[in-house]
Amino acid sequence: MVVTPAPVKGRDGEIIQQLGHARLPRPRNIVLFDWETGIEPGIGQDLSGPFEVLGEVTARMHLHARQWQWPAWFTRLTWDFETSLGEDTPHWGRWRDGMGVDAERARLFGRTVDLIGRRLAAYGKGPERFGLIHCDLRLANLLIDGKAVKVIDFDDCGFGWYMYDAATPVSFYEHEPQVPSLIESWKTGYRRVIDLSREDEAEIPTFVMLRRLLLVAWIGSHAETDLAKSMGLAYTDGTVGLCEDYLRKFG
Repeated sequence: MVVTPAPVKGRDGEIIQQLGHARLPRPRNIVLFDWETGIEPGIGQDLSGPFEVLGEVTARMHLHARQWQWPAWFTRLTWDFETSLGEDTPHWGRWRDGMGVDAERARLFGRTVDLIGRRLAAYGKGPERFGLIHCDLRLANLLIDGKAVKVIDFDDCGFGWYMYDAATPVSFYEHEPQVPSLIESWKTGYRRVIDLSREDEAEIPTFVMLRRLLLVAWIGSHAETDLAKSMGLAYTDGTVGLCEDYLRKFG
């Protein structure tokens, strides 16, 4: 079972409501959810147990996505290489426009992006690897309630690589020393539901690196937000060593 907040029906019995306002170019669809209990986990906590549970929860979501027949009208964003780190259609802006990305860093990040692109092209988008995923399982979108790990905020849910959901839980903390052990815990939980192939495991570091550079782009394109301000130049600085390590191990 995957625990998520339950939607609340409006007075007309419909879950999706429309909000109109003179300042809006067109009405917006809105949904209200029940309050969900739990606390946001922090990277300083012992998260090995919760990450095992999260791995299992993620696998159950993936299993559901593989079996679900979505209606013809169903559409979501696609999160592939081009829409994440490509030059023409990146959803969150260009990584080159991240804070503090000077010419030297652009060369290093560019080499990393090229390697990510080559590896993902070889990995492919077969149905066993690419489908409907959460896309943003960072700590702020999880609630720990006893032994349960609850998932919230499906705003970015879309079509992407299943193993991308292994990378997003360490968003903004990819450089922390406990990350490899947390990913091992995640894999332990995931395997309770779905087997992981060698190819899947081998590309998790690629998805961690993709996510890191995607967030460099996000910080640059959302510089006015409190989260971007709190990360700022230090996040780009910390990305340098991660790129160097990734190129050394996989280049």
